[in-house]
Amino acid sequence: MTAAQPSRAPSIRRYLEHPRGGPTALRIVLGTQLRKLREANGVSTQTAANAIRGSHAKISRLELGRVGFKERDVADLLTLYGIADPSEREDFLALARRATAPGWWHQYSDVLPSWFETHLGLEEAAAVIRTYENQFVPGLLQTEGYARAVTKLGHPRASATEVERRVRLRTTRQELLHREDPPRFWAVLDEASLRRPLGGTAVMREQLTHLIEMARLPHVTLQIAPFSLGGVAAAGGPVTILRFLEPDLPDVVYLEQLTSALYLDKEEDVDDYLYVMDRLCAEAERPATTVPFLEKVLDETGTA
Repeated sequence: MTAAQPSRAPSIRRYLEHPRGGPTALRIVLGTQLRKLREANGVSTQTAANAIRGSHAKISRLELGRVGFKERDVADLLTLYGIADPSEREDFLALARRATAPGWWHQYSDVLPSWFETHLGLEEAAAVIRTYENQFVPGLLQTEGYARAVTKLGHPRASATEVERRVRLRTTRQELLHREDPPRFWAVLDEASLRRPLGGTAVMREQLTHLIEMARLPHVTLQIAPFSLGGVAAAGGPVTILRFLEPDLPDVVYLEQLTSALYLDKEEDVDDYLYVMDRLCAEAERPATTVPFLEKVLDETGTA
């Protein structure tokens, strides 16, 4: 009989040497790797939970990257899974420390709902972001004036200071489209969002001009779903799909609601929304017609 080989951890050094995105993405990576180790060693979730003095639900949240990691918990799980090599263990613990570090958005915690933090983290790590908006211009494309009007509409009782904090959060978020390695951003805009005079004529003219500038960027693709299209494939509401370069990060569908959001990463759910998005893009106006369309809307918008 051959001696049993010691367990080996999957290599996670690349995540330490070339991190992409913030702590949210790293939590998902770490959780995925720990789940793979648990399954490879035939350890039940309950046994893993007992090892960290927690519950089945806690292990599930950790493996999905929904919560931060305590180094002690990671160390105990590695011991349970037979990972004894000091360098391998230190890589996992280093990743746990990075995954727990606050993202840039932490400074806006006073105006940032917890359910949206996950989206910001995933957005930071995404290689491709596809979105459809049926009521407003997408947040990543909004001007300050337009963002201010949207914020006042959604938070009518907010103070002037709170409104400006929310606007600053949104404009800071947009910086990812202007960094050295921006994600590929592909948005379908409903014509209704372009015709609705949110914030007044001057605000809308500025917003339309900004959309024309963004549409000309090489990593940005904008399409228009015109009124003539009638019903659209994603009529249920706004949809965002995020795709990542890292193989341990599955595609995620983000569905924002009034006071919460849904995050879907099961393959069958993602495939359904990818089909909807592909069909919507096929039905919308071609990207080459977007700038002329926006210029026409801009010309039709008054100067008052």
